[in-house]
Amino acid sequence: MTRELFDFLRELGAHNNREWFHEHKVQYDVLRAGFVDDVQRLISLLAVSDEELRGVQSQDCIYRIYRDIRFSPDKTPYKTFFSAYMARGGKKSPRAGYYLHVEPGNVLLCGGIWCPEPRLLKALRQAIYDNLDEWNSIIEAPAFKNTYPVFDGEVLKTVPRSFPKEGAHAQWMKRKDYTVVCHLPDEFLLQEEWVEAVAEKLLLLKPLNDFLNYTVDELSF
Repeated sequence: MTRELFDFLRELGAHNNREWFHEHKVQYDVLRAGFVDDVQRLISLLAVSDEELRGVQSQDCIYRIYRDIRFSPDKTPYKTFFSAYMARGGKKSPRAGYYLHVEPGNVLLCGGIWCPEPRLLKALRQAIYDNLDEWNSIIEAPAFKNTYPVFDGEVLKTVPRSFPKEGAHAQWMKRKDYTVVCHLPDEFLLQEEWVEAVAEKLLLLKPLNDFLNYTVDELSF
C-alpha cells in the first residue's frame, strides 16, 4: 500500500465532485490497478489456509468507488475509501468472508456475515442457539478476541419470540448481523509486508466464517 493512495482518498474527501475526479482519473486508475493486484496477493495468501478462496479473482471482490445516490440524502458521487469483500462468489456472495476497508483514519478488517436475508438470519440464530458452546469457543479464543473485540451491526431490543427470553444465548439472538471488526492505524497498511500482516489477522476469522458458512451451505445458497 502506498501513501499516494491515502493522499488521493483524503483529497477526494475534500473535493468529492465529478470535475475533480475527472481531472484525477488517470491517478485513480493507476491506484485502483495496484489495489486489484494487492487484493489478489491477499486472496492467494488466504487461500493457502482457506480453500474456499482458491480461484477467487480480486476483480470480483472489489467494490466500485461510485456511490449509488438514488435513495441517499448524501449526493456526493464517490466513496472515499477502497474496499474488498473476499469470499467464494465475490462481493455479492451471501457467504461469510473477509473484508478489507482502506480509508484515511478508518482502516478496518471485518469478517462474518453482514445483513443476511431473513431466512438465513433465522437459520444462523438457530445454529448459534443449538451450538452455543462451539460458538463461544470461537469468539472467546484469545487471539480472536484480542484482534476482533466487538461485533458490529444492528441489534433488536428483545429476543425473537421463537427463543427463550433469558440466558447466555439472548445477546446473540438479538443480532441482525454477525460481523466482527478490527480497527487499525493507517500505518499498518504502509509497512513493507502489509499484505502478509493483513492475511495473518484475517485468517483468525476462519473459524467464525466456517461456523456461519455451515448454515449457509445447509440452505443451499
